[in-house]
Amino acid sequence: MVEYRIDRHSGVATYVQIVQQTKQALRLGLLQPGDRLPTAREVVEATAINPNTVLKAYRELEREGLVEARRGLGTFVRRSLGTAPADSPLRTELQAWAERARAAGLERDDVAALFTAVLDTHFQGDPS
Repeated sequence: MVEYRIDRHSGVATYVQIVQQTKQALRLGLLQPGDRLPTAREVVEATAINPNTVLKAYRELEREGLVEARRGLGTFVRRSLGTAPADSPLRTELQAWAERARAAGLERDDVAALFTAVLDTHFQGDPS
């Protein structure tokens, strides 16, 4: 099951963070079709956010066809995204690279900027 982490200082709306984290879990294979998302109550207890925020995020995921709400049962994953499993060799390489970047004194924002620049170079015009 996915555990949401809310960064109140990120400037990103809380419901968007939930949507993004759910999509990331889908891309990494941490959530599979048929898996149940945490209930709004569980998310509220873990993150201290408004239940309507959780429901808004889940409605957005449902609108995108990624999950479906089943009355009285919960919200379930309908389909996965991407093909980058959490145990991918590429993830291992990226993890080693991130460790080298940190050892070199780069801050998180520096690493994010560098990674984004490389992504932009290699994925120009890619809508994802």
